[in-house]
Amino acid sequence: MPTITLQVNKTTVWNEVAKTSGYTGDKMTDADENAYERILITDEDQKSLQRFWEEAVAVANDQLKEMLEAASPMNSDYIVTLHVSNSYDQVLNASVQTALTSYFVSAIVGRWYKFSNKTEADSYISEAANMMADVLRKLYSRKRPPRPHREKQITRPVIPNAPILTDTNN
Repeated sequence: MPTITLQVNKTTVWNEVAKTSGYTGDKMTDADENAYERILITDEDQKSLQRFWEEAVAVANDQLKEMLEAASPMNSDYIVTLHVSNSYDQVLNASVQTALTSYFVSAIVGRWYKFSNKTEADSYISEAANMMADVLRKLYSRKRPPRPHREKQITRPVIPNAPILTDTNN
């Protein structure tokens, strides 16, 4: 059974989480002038974010357990090796990795928003679930089997005692 290795860069996830929280906080300052400071992720929040990362890793490992061959420790980049079907389409690897990264971003933002922005927390948690479902859908998809290539056969009516013609233009 073939294997694939996927990697989610923790620094990339942190940067996306920071961008998302900053954008949301900035967007909400019209209605709530303290929103930016409350929602924006700072260096002091790293301990909580690390816990959210570990929770996201645990959920990912649980969801992928049927295919899981190896997974990295929780405190580093998420690197996972998965057993896939012989008919899995390797072209999907980049798409699976992108969806897996999006899962981590949405899961961490959703957990963070449970503390800082309760109104949008459920939508991010739901989006994380959708992203994981997308990962699984792609991993379980199969490429179509190739069709056998056959020579085009010429069919002619069989006439008893008729000579066999070798010229295909007649």
